[in-house]
Amino acid sequence: MLFKIKDMVTRKSYQNDILFEIIDIDGDTAYLKGVDVRLCADSPLSDLEKVGVMSENKSEDKEFLEKLDNYIRLDRNEYFYLPGKILHIDADKDYLNRCIHFYENLHLQAYGLLLNEQDIPLHLTEYLEKYRPDILVITGHDSFNRNSKDKTNLLDYQNSKYFKEAVLKARSYEDNHEKLIIIAGACQSNYEELIQAGANFASSPKRINIHALDPAILASCISLSPKNKEIDLLELLSKTKYGSDGMGGIITNGSMYVGYPR
Repeated sequence: MLFKIKDMVTRKSYQNDILFEIIDIDGDTAYLKGVDVRLCADSPLSDLEKVGVMSENKSEDKEFLEKLDNYIRLDRNEYFYLPGKILHIDADKDYLNRCIHFYENLHLQAYGLLLNEQDIPLHLTEYLEKYRPDILVITGHDSFNRNSKDKTNLLDYQNSKYFKEAVLKARSYEDNHEKLIIIAGACQSNYEELIQAGANFASSPKRINIHALDPAILASCISLSPKNKEIDLLELLSKTKYGSDGMGGIITNGSMYVGYPR
C-alpha cells in the first residue's frame, strides 16, 4: 500500500488504537502525530493501516463542550460574569489552534503562544508580564522511556524537565496558587515533579497519553468557576478524556468574578 504525507493511519502492532497523521516519510519509516492524542511516533510503513480522510474533530470537540454544560449554564438575568483570563503556551501548532478554537466556542479570553518545550522557560516571564493571566497552560509533547524502571528520574522523560523549569519560573513570578493557576504537562509527563514544582494540575498520574484538549478542558472549567468556590476536583477531572489517569491536581478555587446587578 502506498502512503503519503497527511494520510490518516493506525498501527497494526498496537491494535489500531490511536489515529495518526503522517507528517513525514523517510525511506520505509513514517513519522506520525496523533490526531486527538498528544503523541508523536515513528513506525515502519508495513505496520500502518490507512484509515481515510482526515476529520476536523468537530464531533468530538462538541462532545467535550457538552460535558462542560454545568459550567457554562449561568444565571444571566441578574448577575454578570468575568471569567478568568487564560494564557495557553503549546509546542504544537495544530493542537494550539484546536485549543484556542475550543476557548472561542466558550467565549473565553484566551491568548495562545507557540513555543518549543525547551524555549518555554526562557521566555515565560515576559509573557506573564505582558498578558497577566489568571490561568497558565504549559503543554506540548512529552514521553516516558519505557525501558526505564524509575518513573522519578526526569532524564527518562523527553520534555518533563522543561515543563518543570517553566512551572518553577512561573511560581517565582507568582507563588500564590490561587492568583495564578498552572496546568502543566503533556503525554506521559512526570506528574509528581510538576505538582511539587508548583502546578495546580498536571499530567500524567498513570504515565498515559492525554487528549489534545485535556489541558484546555481544565482551563475552561476553572475560568468559568467562581473565585469564592472550591472546584469539585473529582468532577473536574472527569471532564477530561481519560479522567484521573491522565490528569490530576489539587483542590483549587475558580477564577471567575461574579457581579450584581448586570
